[in-house]
Amino acid sequence: MASKNDSSIVCPSCGANNASVTASGRCISCGARMGSLQPFRDSELDRHRRYQQEGFSILWCLIALVLQSVLTAALVGGLPMIVQQLDFEGSNGMIVAIPVWFIGGVLLGMISPGKTFLEPVVASFLVAIPTVFYLLQSQTVRTMPLFMYVIMALIGVLFTLIGSYLGERIQMGPSPAKATD
Repeated sequence: MASKNDSSIVCPSCGANNASVTASGRCISCGARMGSLQPFRDSELDRHRRYQQEGFSILWCLIALVLQSVLTAALVGGLPMIVQQLDFEGSNGMIVAIPVWFIGGVLLGMISPGKTFLEPVVASFLVAIPTVFYLLQSQTVRTMPLFMYVIMALIGVLFTLIGSYLGERIQMGPSPAKATD
């Protein structure tokens, strides 16, 4: 029975023993890449974590809730009261609410410190609930069933996520150059 060399590396794919330093960097038995055993460099780890949210801020969720509420109430509810030619009842109100939530997501992504993707999404979801019921109740000519309002509200929440990601990208600036070996 052969003794195992202390400097041998066990392949994570097949379990074969390999010399500590192989010329190709692959397992001699199955050909799997052995480089996955080496830890990431700090620059690579920073690049991988660049777009990841690390926590949830209740404060920024409340700020997002206030901003999304004010924007939605002002444009969907208040603007037709001032400009009589505009009528955002029913389905037209949801068509206006979706870009309002997108713009709110972009604004929050640009002004919030750190990475805050989820806070505007939660706020838009909380604002979408009363908006759907308000528009459902106020519809007279342009009618839609409730499930269509729910689908459009979920599309608006999705656009808030896209907007907040875009706002964070604008805030962070261009991506750093990839490190070469």
